[in-house]
Amino acid sequence: MAFQFICSICHQKYDPASLVWRCSCGGVLDVAPFPVHFSLETTQKRFAGLWRYREALPFDSSFTDWQQITMGEGSTPLLAAGAALPSVFLKVEYLMPTSSYKDRGAVVLMAKARELGVRRVVCDSSGNAGVALAAYATRAGIDCEVYVPASASAKKLKQMAEHGATVHSIQGTREDAAKAAIAVVEQENLFYASHIYNPFFFQGTKTYAFEIWEQFEGRVPDLLVVPVGNGTLVLGPYYGFQDLLAAGLIKTMPRILAVQAENCAPLARAFREGAEVAQPVVNEGTIAEGIAIAAPARNRQILAAIRESQGAIITVAEADIVAAHRELARSGLYVEPTAAVAYAGLSTYLRQADDPELSIRREPFRQGTQTAVVALTGSGLKASPESILTRPCDHDN
Repeated sequence: MAFQFICSICHQKYDPASLVWRCSCGGVLDVAPFPVHFSLETTQKRFAGLWRYREALPFDSSFTDWQQITMGEGSTPLLAAGAALPSVFLKVEYLMPTSSYKDRGAVVLMAKARELGVRRVVCDSSGNAGVALAAYATRAGIDCEVYVPASASAKKLKQMAEHGATVHSIQGTREDAAKAAIAVVEQENLFYASHIYNPFFFQGTKTYAFEIWEQFEGRVPDLLVVPVGNGTLVLGPYYGFQDLLAAGLIKTMPRILAVQAENCAPLARAFREGAEVAQPVVNEGTIAEGIAIAAPARNRQILAAIRESQGAIITVAEADIVAAHRELARSGLYVEPTAAVAYAGLSTYLRQADDPELSIRREPFRQGTQTAVVALTGSGLKASPESILTRPCDHDN
């Protein structure tokens, strides 16, 4: 089957083999819709991991090289949050080979690059995405170059290099690193393995939705709580639930409650104002480094997806993130601060559920009678909370 890219604005289509990364009109690209064929009965007979849903992924049926690339990513645990939060479950996404949910997108993106015959990729990152892309690129036999800001986490940079990536340290901001990567991509016509711009990355993160559907035995929760910066864990699951709806496997999708750090929240502001497009903001600094995105490239799509799900976007204060991080640690779950944002967001939402700005057109979430799934996205082992409090922000979720 031939898969195509389609512009989110003008709907022009492109062949992915052309290595195009953005539409000529400036719009971001998506994978054009394609039929999805799988059933709960079929998937449950297969081994654990996201490749049990391979008929729902954008690969030719004859492509089997993914078997050499996978490290068993996916099939992460779904834990009960505890008696204080009845019917709330925690999806422990940091129990992945490179310790973050980014492995979902990275394995699919690098497998697709392998299928297309790509030998060299370029990406930009200062955190978990760069680590995941470096790890899966080396398994795919692909040379990987990662452009990073000089201020990036030493632990994550070391992990990228240990996986065999060539790391280019760029003086300036995260945005400066992205500009340097894009310049090389365009000058040399290379495969841009961007977790923000490359649509195949989102095809990997959509398996988050499939797993939840399977773990709920063919149902879906009422509320999906995720941190949001660049939207990879909003749009991916949104596409996954759309696939399940189109296949007649579910009747409705969960409401998406997306959470931003109060100090860098362009999407939350646009949602409150009823705007279709988010305007850039000044990043005032947050310990939630992975979602400190002042100008999300896919902001229009993120806002539309959340509104279509009849969900909401809220913010959390720095003190709430710290408190959530500590509470999770005391329950045995050691996450990085960005991963505590969704948990903090659910607590904030429950405290403010009657606020008109948070009103959800379907009935409000009710503890004990409705279910919610909260994403825990990255491991705290990658960076200690003490060092994170003073480190410049990454820009990768």
